[in-house]
Amino acid sequence: MDAVNSRASFADALKQVPTADGKRSAAVFHHGTLQVKIYAPRGHDPQQPHTRDEAYIVVQGTGTFLCAGRREKFVPGDFLFAPAGVEHRFEDFSDDLAVWVIFYGPEGGESS
Repeated sequence: MDAVNSRASFADALKQVPTADGKRSAAVFHHGTLQVKIYAPRGHDPQQPHTRDEAYIVVQGTGTFLCAGRREKFVPGDFLFAPAGVEHRFEDFSDDLAVWVIFYGPEGGESS
């Protein structure tokens, strides 16, 4: 989806995962530096630090978010943030976890 289409349906996005090659995330929108994905890990979250700032909006599921050594509980509706280059992942999460992932800004992240 590009900026001409200004709506991304959660139900339609969730149908895109897992992908044909088994990935648990799929791109659903792109405009400039903004990229939006759906992410629905199962069992464990193998994420590695990313090169751009990243925000999550929890749509369904519960668990713990580890970011920069700090653990925080999350529920649907919560907003979570991981700066570029920082270790982060979902832990002890429910089997229905699904989040919008929003990548934006320059490689290396934005400065404060």
